[in-house]
Amino acid sequence: MFKYNKELLFKEFEDAKEKDIALSKKKTYDEKENDVHTNRIQFFKDHIELKNKQSKVYDDVDIKFDKLLEVYQTPNPRDTFYLKIFGMTYEQKKNQEEAEYESLGSKDAI
Repeated sequence: MFKYNKELLFKEFEDAKEKDIALSKKKTYDEKENDVHTNRIQFFKDHIELKNKQSKVYDDVDIKFDKLLEVYQTPNPRDTFYLKIFGMTYEQKKNQEEAEYESLGSKDAI
């Protein structure tokens, strides 16, 4: 019997992500990666449906496809992830880390 494992799911997700990137008209990879989410949303929907029909296929993995779908259906999934985990947007977290890194560098100079 076929069963999904983490590596196969990551590969399928990466394929969906690359299709979304190809659909984007943005310029940088970062912008393209966070622009279109159509294929990733479909990836989650397909796995939710399959899990409902054949849950045994997912016995070796514990992934909350429904929660991931909710996040990817928001206007900015990356910010949604960062808000849930860190309580701040991606840009805010990036700025915080840069400030911390700079303050560490200035302490070394003393």
